[in-house]
Amino acid sequence: MPSFDTVLEADFVEVKNAIDQVSREIGTRFDFKGTSAAIELKDKEITLFGDADFQLQQIDDVLRNKLAKRNVDVRFLDVGKVEKMGGDKVKQVVKVRNGIATEDGKKIQQVIKGSKLKVQAAIQGDAVRVTGAKRDDLQAAMALIRSELKDLPLSFNNFRD
Repeated sequence: MPSFDTVLEADFVEVKNAIDQVSREIGTRFDFKGTSAAIELKDKEITLFGDADFQLQQIDDVLRNKLAKRNVDVRFLDVGKVEKMGGDKVKQVVKVRNGIATEDGKKIQQVIKGSKLKVQAAIQGDAVRVTGAKRDDLQAAMALIRSELKDLPLSFNNFRD
């Protein structure tokens, strides 16, 4: 029975390379000289440090630019609130989404059930497996999922015939 998995995972090698590029650019840019501007990656969280909200916004713009150049969708970023640190410093935590949340998995299931295609969707951990009798039905399901859920940077892998 043909099947595929719908997943939500960023290429973390490219994310790490983009973080390194942003860090280098922060070190060389004139407007960041003598400030506490920095960027750090731990597990799946990117932390931006700066002197003011404006500086954090500049670092965020550079980060998004570098990720876009490395073909990493910026919809993977889940930006948190700006937090005050000691003194006049601020920080912001940006989480890199990985894995389909339960409510998003249920949305995918509902979209497939409501489509009248002869396929079934099953949530398996942080992925959604779609199975069907024909390859054409599965490709139609892929197109349907992409068109209905535009806010999620979904990808499809593990296609089996």
